[in-house]
Amino acid sequence: MNIAHWLERSAQTAPDSPALMRGGVVVESYGGFHARAAALAGALMGRGIKPGDRVAIFAGNSPEYLIAFYGIWMAGAAAVPINAKLHPKEASFIMQDSGARHVFVGAGLAPDLTAEAELPATVLEADAFAAMTRGAPAPVADRGPSDLAWLFYTSGTTGRPKGVRITHGMLAATSLCYPVDVDPISAKDAALYAAPMSHGAGIYAPIHVRMGARHIVPPSGGFDAGEVLDLSAAHGPTSMFLAPTMVRRLTDAAKASGMRGDGIRTIVYGGGPMYRADIEEAVDWFGPKFVQIYGQGECPMAITALSRADVADRAHPRWAARLASVGRAQSLVEVAIGDAQGATLPAGEIGEIMVRGAPVMPGYWQNPQATAKTLKDGWLMTGDMGHLDPDGYLTLADRSKDVIISGGSNIYPREVEEVLLTHPSVHEVSVVGRPSAEWGEEVVAFVVPAPGVTVDPTALDAHCLNQIARFKRPKAYVTVQGLPKNNYGKILKTELRRRLQDAP
Repeated sequence: MNIAHWLERSAQTAPDSPALMRGGVVVESYGGFHARAAALAGALMGRGIKPGDRVAIFAGNSPEYLIAFYGIWMAGAAAVPINAKLHPKEASFIMQDSGARHVFVGAGLAPDLTAEAELPATVLEADAFAAMTRGAPAPVADRGPSDLAWLFYTSGTTGRPKGVRITHGMLAATSLCYPVDVDPISAKDAALYAAPMSHGAGIYAPIHVRMGARHIVPPSGGFDAGEVLDLSAAHGPTSMFLAPTMVRRLTDAAKASGMRGDGIRTIVYGGGPMYRADIEEAVDWFGPKFVQIYGQGECPMAITALSRADVADRAHPRWAARLASVGRAQSLVEVAIGDAQGATLPAGEIGEIMVRGAPVMPGYWQNPQATAKTLKDGWLMTGDMGHLDPDGYLTLADRSKDVIISGGSNIYPREVEEVLLTHPSVHEVSVVGRPSAEWGEEVVAFVVPAPGVTVDPTALDAHCLNQIARFKRPKAYVTVQGLPKNNYGKILKTELRRRLQDAP
């Protein structure tokens, strides 16, 4: 089944219901949304786009972005969404690697991309795109569950990004897990796109389309905490996907303004480590509005979920441990912990997180070596380390490459970071290992101090020694004004390790 059938069905059911909004202004009803996407499909087919071809989108968030998605799918082609914050050279690599035959580009990005990309381009917010969406409609192309729908390129923090093949069946499986494992949806709700549509926020678009919900794109096209709070208060109930760093910024902005998140129904957070101190503060301020998900591009948004009840239920005797977890397996996957050979480990033992099920990718795009390394005996080897408790809650330790081995003992940076974040002088922190002639590696903490506070290494040392083993405490504290992050808000530990290597 082509995932675009869901738009067709919502347009048949409620053609006059509001669908696409720019801020508080309705841009299209569901009938209009469907008509414009169908016309775009016809225009693409008229330009020679065939089922299975790839069409790229290099743009910031906008209502037109969703029309482009569905026009591409209706034509039977696969979308290649590219984060708008990437350099045009990086975007050009993705276009070339994917074999894209056309690109929809944001107005502000078009001049820089023209010099890099050698393929037909249409500016997403311009008259040419509008004309493509006002012509004769095309029917939804036949697609099967194993056909490519979305070519998602990994963030590439350790080298060239790899293209993850996301099929129509994967999108349907991920989408159907959402109302079962994450959050129910109704037509009165609104999806608010503050995080990039090229990533997790866009993955959640199909289920909101199927349920006939509104789709609100902030006028800024991105994440502005004040704008999110104002839009939700005026046009809620809203649901949104936010990276942990965005949750932190939203909490800070709300506390500074005195706003309590009126109109916000659900915040789904994921895409990086959410530290316990941060989520406790967010729940204290906003109330029980938070659900955590854990996924990867290779199993998008669909590995585990921690329910709003688990996040908020402080009366439960294991609440603290569950809050530190990423929840339990979603309905269409199995989750296990494996040793170096892939053999399953018992509850409580740390190993590599393995996943299998309908939302797992069939492989990488034109990269059989990486596919063979990542998919073993039907399991996706995530590269993340963690453990399961007897009740099935999964707790992440770290990426396997981030584990610090000091004196023969494994040290998981996240454990140290969680402790440091409970000290009032620490606003953000990231822990990495650096080479040591005596121990092999030793622990170093990069600390962003709380506003108006000076970091005292002696006080932080005492704080650590009061809560974790002596060998785990940092041997050095480096004060920084900010932590390096990629375009999705993930901290670049490779960059921090490089800084240590370059230091005298």
